Amino acid sequence: MATQDTAAEPKLGRLLLADVRHGDFKRTLRRDWSELKEFYLDQERKTRLQGMGKFKRFFVMAWWLIKSLFLKLTPVRRVLVVISCVLVIQSGTIGFAGSNVNVTSDTGKAGFIILLFVLMLELKDKMTAQSELAAGRVVQRALMPKRNPVVAGWEIWMIAQPANEVSGDFVDYLALDGERLGLALGDVAGKGLKAALLMVKLQATLRALAAEFDSLAELGAKLNAILRRDGLPDSFASLVYLELQPDSGSVRLLNAGHMPPLRLSDFKLEEIAQHATALGLTPEATFVEQRVELQRGETLLIYSDGLTEARNEAGDFFGEERLFALLRSLAGLQAAEMGARIIAAIAAFVGEAPAHDDLSMLVLQRTAAGPHQ
Repeated sequence: MATQDTAAEPKLGRLLLADVRHGDFKRTLRRDWSELKEFYLDQERKTRLQGMGKFKRFFVMAWWLIKSLFLKLTPVRRVLVVISCVLVIQSGTIGFAGSNVNVTSDTGKAGFIILLFVLMLELKDKMTAQSELAAGRVVQRALMPKRNPVVAGWEIWMIAQPANEVSGDFVDYLALDGERLGLALGDVAGKGLKAALLMVKLQATLRALAAEFDSLAELGAKLNAILRRDGLPDSFASLVYLELQPDSGSVRLLNAGHMPPLRLSDFKLEEIAQHATALGLTPEATFVEQRVELQRGETLLIYSDGLTEARNEAGDFFGEERLFALLRSLAGLQAAEMGARIIAAIAAFVGEAPAHDDLSMLVLQRTAAGPHQ
């Protein structure tokens, strides 16, 4: 039987003192308030609030938030909240006197206790969900590459940043026969647990099938058929899969409905158009294998829409225009430094705003012969 180690629990006084010393209350509260509005208010209500005066907006927003919170409770908890509110509003003393017993009760305190009970139930649900999501994130991290691949004649840098505990994006690489290296960046529609589960399915399927197909077009068709068979009706995923070889600038590429890869040469930027729909959308989809020849010093950037659709506190998108201007300013840098500066620019733009989408990126750069160290 498992025993609980109470000695490991922090003392309440020390914990509160540490919380006070940590400070940063203003920024934390501002971020929490922003996340609260993002979760409970849909786009229509946000638009309506923008047309209101400050005084009216405050009370309308407060009412919408309370109503949305109330509706998200389970039926039993909604009833308990109503009872607790009635008891608090009608605060008074209820007495009962028997032959030898006299009992009185403060209804306000009883209402507060009921409300605290509902809060504890909601906190329990949240902690349970967080624990399960944390376990899912551990599994996802185990499936992701632990390091960047080293290939003669190439420098490769990759990253995947989840918006929440688990991600619907993935980056991966596979060592194939004949010294071929397969690289993949996938983006499942949506985010959260549903997208994460489909992402794991797509990643595992790609790993199982990539070595069996010489034609990337046929590989795309097979992946599409499997996602159509095993996925949910409204689920789909975009994917860029490419193969390269040591000391060769020739890249074979499959783009299934993803953002066009960007080719950076000196200060010139070129989009490599995609020619196929996303995986899982339609059984009639056809896929095309493309070839790209990279010269020494040229870079190929593959990224998810979480990069261009990153939003700051004002709700502005980072956008393609900023990305293209940034990339031109980074021309000549090595792949790892280029990737790190892009991520830093996104972080500086977003500021304290919560992440709205997963972000993943794959940077391939043709170098001199031999592995770049």
